[in-house]
Amino acid sequence: MNPVFIAGPCVIESMECLEEVAQELVRINSALGTDIIFKASFDKANRTSISSYRGPGLEKGLLMLAQIKEKYGLRLLTDIHEAWQAAPAAEVVDVLQIPAFLCRQTDLLVAAAKTGKTVNIKKAQFLSGQDMKYPVQKVLDTVNASAATPVTPADDRVWLTERGNSFGYNNLVVDFRNIPDMLGIVPRVIMDCTHSVQRPGAAGGKTGGNREFVPSMALAAKAFGATGYFFEVHPDPEKALSDGPNMLYLRDLEGVIRSLL
Repeated sequence: MNPVFIAGPCVIESMECLEEVAQELVRINSALGTDIIFKASFDKANRTSISSYRGPGLEKGLLMLAQIKEKYGLRLLTDIHEAWQAAPAAEVVDVLQIPAFLCRQTDLLVAAAKTGKTVNIKKAQFLSGQDMKYPVQKVLDTVNASAATPVTPADDRVWLTERGNSFGYNNLVVDFRNIPDMLGIVPRVIMDCTHSVQRPGAAGGKTGGNREFVPSMALAAKAFGATGYFFEVHPDPEKALSDGPNMLYLRDLEGVIRSLL
C-alpha cells in the first residue's frame, strides 16, 4: 500500500497562508510523485484558552478551502467537532477527520459516515490501539445500514491515526505498538508526527511542543508499519496562531517526506 501524506497548517489563518502552503504541496507532489492531501481546520474548538484563535468558522473556512481545491487541484481534509458540520464539510473536502478527544462520540461518527466520505479517526490520548475497533465499527455499521454492498475495513473507507497517549501532566508519549494493533483493524494507519510531539497545556495557556522530534517520529512509525503520515506545517511556525511549537517548517517538509519514500 502506497503511503498517504497529509499536510497543512493547523488552522486557517489567511488566504495568503493557505496559498503559500498549497503551492509548496503542489511542487512537492510534482517533484516526488506524491499526492499530498491538504489539511486545515476551519475551527479549533478544543483550544486551551477561550481567548485563543479558533479560525474563521465553518462557512468562511469551507469557502476558502474550496478555493484552494479549485485553484490547486489538491485533495482536502478538515476536522469536524459537531455532527451538524459533517454534511456541509463533505460538500467541499475529501476526508472528514474526527478529533482524538471526540473519537467515541457516536453521533459525530454516524454523521461523518453518512456523508460517504473517507473518515479519518484520530485515536484518543486515553485509548489503546485495540480500543479503536469500536469507533471503526460505528462508522462501518452506519455505512452498511444503507449500502447495497457491504463495506468492510479492507475497503479503505475508514482510517485511523496515532497521536500519542497522555503521560501524566502536560506530556504525551507514543507507544508504537498501537500502529500494528490498529493495522489489525484497518489497512490505513496514519502517524500524526506533529501532534505526537505536543506538550498539552504546557506553555502558559496554550500547548507547547518539540518539533525537532518530528522526523524521528515519522521514521519510527515507518518501522512499525505506518501506511500514512500527518504533518502540520507552516511557513513560520513561530508566528502561527495555533500549534506553532509542534508544527514543522514548511521548507522542511520535502526532506522529511523524502526520508519516508
